[in-house]
Amino acid sequence: MKSLGDFSMKDINGKEQPLKQYVGKTVLIVNTASKCGLTPQYEGLEALYDKYKDQGFVVLGFPCNQFMGQEPGTEKEILEFCTTKFDVSFPMFSKVNVKGSDAHPLYQWLVHSTADTKDVEWNFGKFLIAKDGKTVTRFGSRTNPGDEAIVAAIEKSLAE
Repeated sequence: MKSLGDFSMKDINGKEQPLKQYVGKTVLIVNTASKCGLTPQYEGLEALYDKYKDQGFVVLGFPCNQFMGQEPGTEKEILEFCTTKFDVSFPMFSKVNVKGSDAHPLYQWLVHSTADTKDVEWNFGKFLIAKDGKTVTRFGSRTNPGDEAIVAAIEKSLAE
């Protein structure tokens, strides 16, 4: 079985980042979009990151334009939007495909590492990965970042 540490991704500035730097942390991976009705979830994601980052938690944002073209901007435009509109300080990465045959290998692994192996269905799908680098839980797009289920899963993982 693969783990988070087996992947490397380009950050939003185009620099290759080995994801093994996040093994040992509790990681919430989210596919994001700037022009979606769920875009205000950035605020909740940033709040989670602020609250738990000193305890070994990180949010990783992966912009995706596969859902009705709701992330049309360049990486520079996306970064500017996220930082000026929502004060996002968690790591953001370059655009990726998260579903279908051309889904990035990271997302292929994420989807097939959970009991729910259907494709990511919309923007702001969430995958919580435990400190050992293996997927713990999958949360749907409409599950708000501050939802009790997400908070409880984060706190449980941080305590392990």
